[in-house]
Amino acid sequence: MKTNLITREGYEKLKKELDFLWREERPEVTKKVTWAASLGDRSENADYQYNKKRLREIDRRVRYLRKRIELVKVVDYSPQQEGKVFFGAWVEIENDEGDEKKFRIVGPDEIYGGVKDHISIDSPMARALLKKEVDDEFVVPTPEGPKEWFVNSINYPKG
Repeated sequence: MKTNLITREGYEKLKKELDFLWREERPEVTKKVTWAASLGDRSENADYQYNKKRLREIDRRVRYLRKRIELVKVVDYSPQQEGKVFFGAWVEIENDEGDEKKFRIVGPDEIYGGVKDHISIDSPMARALLKKEVDDEFVVPTPEGPKEWFVNSINYPKG
């Protein structure tokens, strides 16, 4: 079960993707399908088959995005969050070996599409970090066993 929280930026990104698919890509692909269909034999028409498949993918994604956008709850920054790790925080952590990681805790819809420095609020790391403060240590369960980390910094994007 995934959390229905999303940052303002993540919400805008989902809406932008939906808008692009519905207003730009879908009409373009529909034109190609219509054109390819007009050529006759569809069974051996690669243009027709490829674009028909792409149209189904677009429609599936559009349905998903419309449902998701209705379900998600946008979480904006609040001054009460300062000093502690909550949803939307940029966190820098370090372990005993000196390995450092910096990432933002976001909703599950925001960790795809090549975003490397975001982790889901549903992840074990984010769960272990919640409500921690700078210099706190915390333990994250991993397949290799528990790992200990320290919080170096916590920041929130303002505005």
